[in-house]
Amino acid sequence: MKGLLMRAAESGERLEMIYMSAKGDISQRVIKVLHVSSESLKAYCYTRNQFRTFKLENILSIVPLKQHRRGA
Repeated sequence: MKGLLMRAAESGERLEMIYMSAKGDISQRVIKVLHVSSESLKAYCYTRNQFRTFKLENILSIVPLKQHRRGA
């Protein structure tokens, strides 16, 4: 997971993440990783339209965002 986060921070690639908050609420988010540390990551969250810090231990799943193709 950390390798994916580091590559996304370098390339600017957007990721899709399933995240559990400290209260136990689960959400699906689209993020752009800005910085990765040993315990957290700083990212722009397109779902909330805000800069956020996420704990790595609370990330349940994270994958590259699939681009939907339009047209025939």
